[in-house]
Amino acid sequence: MLQFLGNIEAKIDAKARIFVPAAFRKILQSSAQNTLILRKDIFQDCLVLYPLQVWDDEVAKLRSRLNRWDKEQQALFRQFVVDAERLEMDANGRILIPKRYCQMIGVTSDVRFLGVDNTIEIWNNDSLEQTLIDADAFSSRIQALMNNDPQND
Repeated sequence: MLQFLGNIEAKIDAKARIFVPAAFRKILQSSAQNTLILRKDIFQDCLVLYPLQVWDDEVAKLRSRLNRWDKEQQALFRQFVVDAERLEMDANGRILIPKRYCQMIGVTSDVRFLGVDNTIEIWNNDSLEQTLIDADAFSSRIQALMNNDPQND
């Protein structure tokens, strides 16, 4: 199972190429996952890199919850997949991010890669800090969530 963990700063070049951080690249290469699917996050102004197998699993899960013969549900599915782009890591571990994706999240140079379970997020360096929860609020929410979990008894 793929699991990414880390918060790594990086720079994107003028041609919108960027090196996948070595820690993440090692996990991808050891699992023979050189194909990545790029999509803008549904909720935040960041990009999400899905290893191909993770993407295939997510699409199958979404498809299983939707009725192909329901107009609204088909529109939801279409919008989810139409905003995706297939990327291949080159021999040096770089990917080329299409310019429209950089524009979507306002990336010009400095980015942050975040390992988030089985995906990798790419954030505009300045935007990430604005989305993080205050430390006290975070600890309170985690405490409330975990106190409501019967497995923690």
